[in-house]
Amino acid sequence: MAAVGAELWPHSHSEMSERIRRFNWGATVLGATDTWPPALRLLLDTMLEAPLPMCILWGDQALQLYNDAHAALIGDRHPTELGQPACHRWGMTWELLAPACDTARRGEPRVLRNQQLVVDREGVQAQAWFDLALSPIRVTPHSIGGLLLCLSETSERVRTETRLSQTALHYKLSAEVHRASEQRLQLALEASDLIGIWDWAIQTSEIPLGAELSRILPVERSGPKGLSSEAFFDHVHPQDAPRLRAALERCIAERGTLDQRYRLQMPNGETRWALARGRCHCDEQGRPVRFPGAVMNITSQQASEDALRQREAELKMITDALPVLIGYIDSDERFRFNNRYYTEWFGHSTEWLLGKSAREVLGEPGYAERRTNIRAALAGQDVTFEADSPHRDGQPRRMLVHYLPRRDANGGVLGFFVMALDVTERWRAEQALRELNETLESRIQERTQALAEVYERLLKEMASREQAQEALRQAQKMEAVGQLTGGIAHDFNNMLTGIIGGLDLIQRYIQSGRHGETQRFIDAAVTSANRAAALTHRLLAFARRQPLNLKRVELNQLIESMHDLLSRTLGRHIQIDSRLQQGLWPVSSDENQLESALLNLVINARDAMPEGGSLLLETHNVELFRQGEVGDLAAGRYVILSLTDSGCGMTAKVLASVFEPFFTTKPIGQGTGLGLSMVYGFTRQAGGHIQITSEPGEGTQVSLYLPVFEEQNAAVIPTSEVEGPLQAQQGETVLVVEDDPAVRLLVIDVLEMLGYQALEAADGNAAIRLLESTEAVDMLVTDVGLPGMNGRQLADVARQQRPGLPVLFMTGYAKQAASADFLEPGMDMISKPFNLDALAKRVRDMLAENDQR
Repeated sequence: MAAVGAELWPHSHSEMSERIRRFNWGATVLGATDTWPPALRLLLDTMLEAPLPMCILWGDQALQLYNDAHAALIGDRHPTELGQPACHRWGMTWELLAPACDTARRGEPRVLRNQQLVVDREGVQAQAWFDLALSPIRVTPHSIGGLLLCLSETSERVRTETRLSQTALHYKLSAEVHRASEQRLQLALEASDLIGIWDWAIQTSEIPLGAELSRILPVERSGPKGLSSEAFFDHVHPQDAPRLRAALERCIAERGTLDQRYRLQMPNGETRWALARGRCHCDEQGRPVRFPGAVMNITSQQASEDALRQREAELKMITDALPVLIGYIDSDERFRFNNRYYTEWFGHSTEWLLGKSAREVLGEPGYAERRTNIRAALAGQDVTFEADSPHRDGQPRRMLVHYLPRRDANGGVLGFFVMALDVTERWRAEQALRELNETLESRIQERTQALAEVYERLLKEMASREQAQEALRQAQKMEAVGQLTGGIAHDFNNMLTGIIGGLDLIQRYIQSGRHGETQRFIDAAVTSANRAAALTHRLLAFARRQPLNLKRVELNQLIESMHDLLSRTLGRHIQIDSRLQQGLWPVSSDENQLESALLNLVINARDAMPEGGSLLLETHNVELFRQGEVGDLAAGRYVILSLTDSGCGMTAKVLASVFEPFFTTKPIGQGTGLGLSMVYGFTRQAGGHIQITSEPGEGTQVSLYLPVFEEQNAAVIPTSEVEGPLQAQQGETVLVVEDDPAVRLLVIDVLEMLGYQALEAADGNAAIRLLESTEAVDMLVTDVGLPGMNGRQLADVARQQRPGLPVLFMTGYAKQAASADFLEPGMDMISKPFNLDALAKRVRDMLAENDQR
């Protein structure tokens, strides 16, 4: 919320302005709004007032900032899209835009015409078409921070063009059908549609006896002289008879030909159409003497022509009703058809336009702009383009024009249809937007120049501040080293005091003969030594230098096997619940270290709930699709182990320090401060990540991201659980390689005490000589950090001499032992200091497992 009296930004009072003010931008790469680039703030203020849908796509992730019109367009995806990366949320739309976005980021604006998108129309997904304009947003003259996306809907135009194309196609097909009908009708007339023939002697004014007029009409002959002319006209429709008589008289008077259509009246009231054709013949003096002719039945032809005229009238009515220029231009570039909209557009009548050339109608400038496209259409190409068009009001207009060639039966081009849609409003909007962008860029440049001077002053201040910060970082680094060494020294001094003091008292008691009283000091010294060993393990885990034995681990099974231990650790006053996902992927981890990490986290949760509470353990699968989506994890599959308690929670200050070594909020003596540090180091070394969220009084959630064990088909070697005595089974021979004499002596004594035959070597060269000899060696136990050849290299040489030889590595700390691929099949590792029983059990188990193979 802005302070009292502070000016709100963005300045607009729209819905999206309010949402932008309330949005938590600090959680995004943009950061707080007062740190945004001036270019972005200025453009956003302008965009929020715009009535057209607009959206800013900022940065490499294309974070979305949009106005109210765009919010209405995306429907129920609003407001969740605000501040989200479009490249991950727009799906197919982003695949469509991505190439254009790449071009625009290079400083080249792009416009995508008539792109089909899915939009929300009152809660229903619908198909719509848009013109998409992408413009670069310059932060500096040579730096582009984002893109401005403007959308202009063209759905009606696209649908109108589609209907026009269909109408034109229908018109073309109808014309072709009409021509074919005319040809078929002509053939039919010539073949069989004769009603009768006559040879009229002008002197007698009668039709001769041989006139066969009864084919259609029930005409009876009237005596030897044939049918009289009056009887002939009795069958002509009364309305057509005067016209037919006048045509006959004119033909005789002018010595010409007769070609008349008229109706015949049938006795049953039905009407037929007939065509009378004849020619007047004259004698040598030029006097008319005979008038032969024929009557044909054209009823079907007349019906077809009437229907065609009706269709043409309907088509004309449709084309006249459309707000689109529809016309036809022949091969001579002259108009042969145009709809009523031509009259409204150019101010000339249809009659005036008919036969006029394209140059006369469009004027010289308009024709020059279209000349190339006209020639392409007459060459048979389907052409679509935009052009200026003259209008009767004299104002500049813009048209979207489509030329569709018309061909004859042989494929020759007869002309082309013209369909032109007025897109002036869209064109003006684009011009206005272009002017806005140009003005915006100049304003940004002015503001950039004004900021340049401030930037130069800041550079000097930053240089001096950088020196001070470097000195501060060095001081903080030394303070952190001091804290770490001080914590280690404090804890080790306490532990060494218990060890040295206990050994000193043991020595004194033995000298005085009090042997029975030394056990309690021995126990105290062993306890202090074990605490020191645990501390070094935690330090190695924090530093991610502990040796790990990564293998397939079934996390759900591990949690269930530890349930009783975890319940006892928490106590009865804390309830523990589990929500373990079925079908959980196996994880790649060190099972012992993972158990230790889980136990540490449960102990922390217990200490945060002294009055009781609840702890929830959850597991589920997750797939990350890009680098850095969670911490610095790579893309891939992971399993999440979450522990959520209802404890006291942590403040932000405490939360920022939880992974620091020796940092603890517990009283002195109740915690080392290495628990979470160890969990952090182990998780990171195993290729995972840890997240902690907490609020004071609201509890804490710790989430471990563990990598998935990818070798799904690899054989899983079960952990040996052989029970029984630790003594050697058959007197096996073990080669011990250790450069420290005291450690070597301890190991050899333990092995010999258990019945093993022990061979010893102080370095790798001495061990190789024993391996090359005829001595029987059943197992190799070697330190990793040997002088010269290290233990891992020695193991490789040993297996060349004795393939499949079991190898047990001993390590206090060796950098190479901390790598994930250090161990091969038949190898294992034990960390110093170790319990002698643990060493004996590890040797017995590895030899037993080798015998089973």
